[in-house]
Amino acid sequence: MLKNRRVVKLLDKRILKRGFKTGKPRVFIAAHIPRIGYERLKQVCDISAWDSDEPLPRATFIQSVSQVEGIYCIINNKVDKELLNAAPNLKVVSTMSVGYDHIDVPECTKRGVRIGYTPGVLSETTADLVITLLLATARRIPESLQAVRSGSWPRTFVTEWMLGTDLHSSTVGIIGLGGIGAAVARRLKGFNCKILYSNPREKRDIAEPLGAEYVSFTRLLKESDFVVCIHTRSI
Repeated sequence: MLKNRRVVKLLDKRILKRGFKTGKPRVFIAAHIPRIGYERLKQVCDISAWDSDEPLPRATFIQSVSQVEGIYCIINNKVDKELLNAAPNLKVVSTMSVGYDHIDVPECTKRGVRIGYTPGVLSETTADLVITLLLATARRIPESLQAVRSGSWPRTFVTEWMLGTDLHSSTVGIIGLGGIGAAVARRLKGFNCKILYSNPREKRDIAEPLGAEYVSFTRLLKESDFVVCIHTRSI
């Protein structure tokens, strides 16, 4: 981790002496990223960066992009018309996220600024976490753990203590059968679950191989033992 918690120059001494006259594209990194990311970018770019887990102040963001050709950002960094006006040399905006609502796409398109993002990169990982949380909730793992830590758990066998609910052979409702929702459904097939899904539109090409049934939102809530995966902007 870099020690300077402000905007820092990630240039070796030779490049520092020559400033931005190296022929490399200039890139501003608007958030703290893993060190490997800095090192890979340093090989091909002149870099300035905000190295802090604290949000980048808007004024600092605007001041830092006046000479850059590229911006590497996260969802906290709003790239709008005001920011674009402050970056006349900008050629590309890349975001470390699947979503890009924080980027004014029409304005970037108008200016010929290309946008990079990471669709699907965390779909399977997120699905793993969804199943983890689902099992933990069904089997009352957090409550049981707390009872053990506090010493309040019974010291003898109690027939109905922390029984929880079975996930296998249950009915699970998925709201939003996108990439993540489908990945969760694939995992639930191994638990012999009946899968219902609600979506703005039916997705037969995805649902049929999964054995998922398209139903109304009201029916999904009524018939599901578990409702998971709210991966949609509106219900």
